[in-house]
Amino acid sequence: MIKNIIFDFGDIFINLDKKAPEIALQKSGIEEIDEKMQQINDCYEKGLISDEELIAYYTERFTSLTPVAFTLAWNSIILDFPEHRLQWIEALSRKREYRLFLLSNTNDLHIEQVIKNMGAVRFARFQQCFEQFYLSQNMKMRKPDLEIFDFVLNENKLRPEETLFIDDTLVNTMGAASLGMHTWHLSVGQEDITDLFSIKVDLF
Repeated sequence: MIKNIIFDFGDIFINLDKKAPEIALQKSGIEEIDEKMQQINDCYEKGLISDEELIAYYTERFTSLTPVAFTLAWNSIILDFPEHRLQWIEALSRKREYRLFLLSNTNDLHIEQVIKNMGAVRFARFQQCFEQFYLSQNMKMRKPDLEIFDFVLNENKLRPEETLFIDDTLVNTMGAASLGMHTWHLSVGQEDITDLFSIKVDLF
């Protein structure tokens, strides 16, 4: 029986346009995200480098790119947070039938944009739905590394077999499953988090 639910954030609750930053950066001459750039991005998601260091890396390497243009491109991934999803998680939280957690790979620039798009009041309402609100940049860890799942399980004394992890990225759900958690690899555009109890009815 499921007692605990760990949710991802992007494309689970808030809509994303994952291709938008790449398209925007191409206009500044960045044809693809190479290995070094991906390493820098991952370090930033882990909170190992600052906003200023991230922006400096890109603008120094690509001289046609200004700090403002980079920030706009970087944040173009963040879209809207549909009200029906916020109301759904608030209703689930009020029932107190499950322990609810959020575990997201994100970064300071994106969270600033999320709050701007949602509004501070709606973001606070969302945060209050969860027992713990885990963001990778605060944890110095990121999915799918197993240490981040171990940390959440151990800190909250969660049994994997009683825990459901929900994410839109397959490698992340595979990592959680390897530790014995139940998982839902949500298919973006075809499934919605608000359909959880009808899609995963076998778990509840």
